[in-house]
Amino acid sequence: MRIDIITIFPDYFAPLGVSLIGKAAARGDITFGVHDLRDWAHDVHRTVDDTPFGGGPGMVMKPEPWGDALDAVRALGAVPEAAGGSGLLVIPTPAGVPFTQQHAARYAAEPWLIFACGRYEGIDGRVADDARSRMRVEEVSIGDYVLAGGEPAVLVMTEAICRLLPGVLGNAESAADDSFGFGRLESGGPMAGLVEGPSYTRPRLWRGREVPPILLSGDHAAIARWRRDSALRRTARNRPDLVARLAAGVPEPLDRRDREVLSEAGFPVDSEDVAH
Repeated sequence: MRIDIITIFPDYFAPLGVSLIGKAAARGDITFGVHDLRDWAHDVHRTVDDTPFGGGPGMVMKPEPWGDALDAVRALGAVPEAAGGSGLLVIPTPAGVPFTQQHAARYAAEPWLIFACGRYEGIDGRVADDARSRMRVEEVSIGDYVLAGGEPAVLVMTEAICRLLPGVLGNAESAADDSFGFGRLESGGPMAGLVEGPSYTRPRLWRGREVPPILLSGDHAAIARWRRDSALRRTARNRPDLVARLAAGVPEPLDRRDREVLSEAGFPVDSEDVAH
């Protein structure tokens, strides 16, 4: 995979050289290109922003440097057209669609991602419109809050995407059993649509608190059921919005035990929503 990032703060992306993603990049599994937008600003002050038409506070990023930067990055020709060489342009913005684990899995299958890091009041709207005439463009948001710029959002998305690439994680099954469990939706994975429950390790007793005995039982079926029950309870407590989707049978119908656990957690589910 190749990932190109256009930003006015290239140093922001030093973390891409550390941890598992940094190791994958060192092996050549991921190629990063970080580009300074100001390289395409041609006035003496390297200006990339201006006041908004129609008035209002803040500044808007100018279309000229963005258009030239995207043209130059696309001209790198890093990925052959037959393998999706036009690239997918991802623009982080609070006005975008919510970025989810499903997005991460889909982006991980792309050979080439280009991220455009906006700042101030965002990028002139014509930039995305112009880019759509030559490539796919998606505007995404990592949450219902506003950041100073797109850089932290790109780091978050890059982490979520790259950890799903083959060989990045030491144990490929780790991603499948994550919260939301998208990697195993089609096979009815235990975390499909749920946030993950708590995990434990040695010592068995710590500050008077014991590891749940079921995890020491060696009964793999019982452990799997306990983990799903724990995930259901945590989802009900922290993400009631996901419980509503589960009650509707998304991504898959609930079984009778699921219904009992959710009912105990204060979220009764009608019997017709349960798989038999």
